[in-house]
Amino acid sequence: MMLMAGCAAVGPNYVPPRPELPAAWAQGGAVSPAVPGASAVAGGAGVAAAAAVHPSGLRAWWSLFRDPLLDALVDETLARSPDLRVAAARLEQARAQRGIAQAGFLPSASARAGTRESAARGGDSTASYSLGVDASWEIDLFGGLRRALEAADADLQASAASLGSVQVSLAAEAALAYLEVRLLQARLDVAARNLASQEETLQLTDWRAQAGLVGSLDVEQARAGVEQVRAQLPALRSALGQARHRLSVLTGQQPAALDDRLSAVAPIPAAPVAAALSIPAEVLAQRPDVHAAERALAAETARVGQAEAARYPGLSLGGSIGLEALTLGGLTAGGATVRSIAASLAATVFDGGRLRRQVEIRSAVQAQALASYEATVLAALEEVENALLAVRSARERQTALAAAAEAARNAALLARQRYASGLIDFQAVLDSARTVLSAEDSLVSGEAEAATSMVRLYKALGGGWTAAQQ
Repeated sequence: MMLMAGCAAVGPNYVPPRPELPAAWAQGGAVSPAVPGASAVAGGAGVAAAAAVHPSGLRAWWSLFRDPLLDALVDETLARSPDLRVAAARLEQARAQRGIAQAGFLPSASARAGTRESAARGGDSTASYSLGVDASWEIDLFGGLRRALEAADADLQASAASLGSVQVSLAAEAALAYLEVRLLQARLDVAARNLASQEETLQLTDWRAQAGLVGSLDVEQARAGVEQVRAQLPALRSALGQARHRLSVLTGQQPAALDDRLSAVAPIPAAPVAAALSIPAEVLAQRPDVHAAERALAAETARVGQAEAARYPGLSLGGSIGLEALTLGGLTAGGATVRSIAASLAATVFDGGRLRRQVEIRSAVQAQALASYEATVLAALEEVENALLAVRSARERQTALAAAAEAARNAALLARQRYASGLIDFQAVLDSARTVLSAEDSLVSGEAEAATSMVRLYKALGGGWTAAQQ
């Protein structure tokens, strides 16, 4: 037994891959704060240390938006989403599979009780009775069971990381859906305010026409402008309803469940100040999809050894103890006890190369897992770089759009004043009104873009997940 315990497991031992990574992000090591004078939030991978730990184990980065309703909706999503229940059930399945693999190291025992009746030709029949326990134990000579347990452990860890990946995605999706709702509300508000302004212009034009100062052409142009703005409202309301329905479903509720809670108009949450970024290697450790891919590679490496061990001889120990007698009462007699013990060593002599091909299959699957891991790493690096670029672009765009909206409002005010004084024609008023609507609509879209780009950056940086959570 000591010799057996010292046997090494056949097959390759797993060595974690070391992908080639840049020393720093191409877009820089930190993102400039959106608010002048704001200090960068410290904390690994953009998930601020100031953010509390959510019951799910994630760092609650969404709390940095300082919107209580957003916090509540993300909580509900992480508690009730059907997608999360699916991932949790898969984790339980992996945990049970590991228990099966671990049970392979232990002996198995079964109880039996039976009767047998036999008769000689032309003679009387005789009956015998038996009662006993049989046990068997497969000795792990070449590490097949150990490799199976390694694979099950890695599968369990991959399932835990996959659950974390679903949590990260759901939190980001809920935040993005909430921002979409607030954006559409803001766009509706912009359209409604511009509609009111153009209705005032129409009334002014109508008065001037009654006074004989302008012709009916100006009145009809003003009316056309009013109706064009009014026509935008139904489409915006429809999009708003769809965004609310999407958010309701994400929280595991009926599509209209959140209509009352989201009926009140609220501003778009301001994007939080940026967090100091970790180096790429640390970010990859905090991405659950990368961790899941690495654990999947570890599992497939172990299965290569498991397939290799199947080519070697197997040793089994067996034994039984029981009672046998010709009558039921005889089972209690001392002489009815029977015992047996056996050992068998079995090896496949010829199988046409089937076992060798199984090793080749598992090796090919391991190569696929390695390529998948490398692709996941590259995709993660690309996602972070793109998210950093998007954050910077959104903030620059937001600054320019704010200046453009202010200039458009001033120009529209001047155009109305000059038109009332008869200094310019009505076309200039219409043009300035359209410019205001476009500029203000773009401005609220820019504010939402700045917030959503930060959400995507937090998600790209791991979304507050760490491997320690598993």
